[in-house]
Amino acid sequence: MFKVIETVASVEDFLRLRQISGLSPRSREAAEKGLPNSLYGIHIQTHSTTIAMGRVVGDGDLNFEIVDVAVAPTYQGQGWGRVVMEHIMSYLDREALPSTYITLMADVPELYEKFGFKLSSPESEGMYMLK
Repeated sequence: MFKVIETVASVEDFLRLRQISGLSPRSREAAEKGLPNSLYGIHIQTHSTTIAMGRVVGDGDLNFEIVDVAVAPTYQGQGWGRVVMEHIMSYLDREALPSTYITLMADVPELYEKFGFKLSSPESEGMYMLK
């Protein structure tokens, strides 16, 4: 039995899912400080184990960013990433104004293209800095 929970995953589940799904590591301190500042979160559990998650961060009006979409390797390819994105998009449909800018970094562009996202290049390029 799977349960969709519309809150941010716990710090422990967040750190574990990022690690096992191949996302870059985050520190416990940063997770403890940052996760409560999320605009929206979703995670999926089976037998009390979190198997997928995603979050939305931003200022809540001008900019939203989809982050931390992750699915445990055992459950990848079964549509759980799509379920996470469906819930995130439902949240954004309710909350984002027509002129809102919604961004994400796409490790799997095919997933996000299904929801209407397009690569920004060549008009613009995504950039990042790790501190």
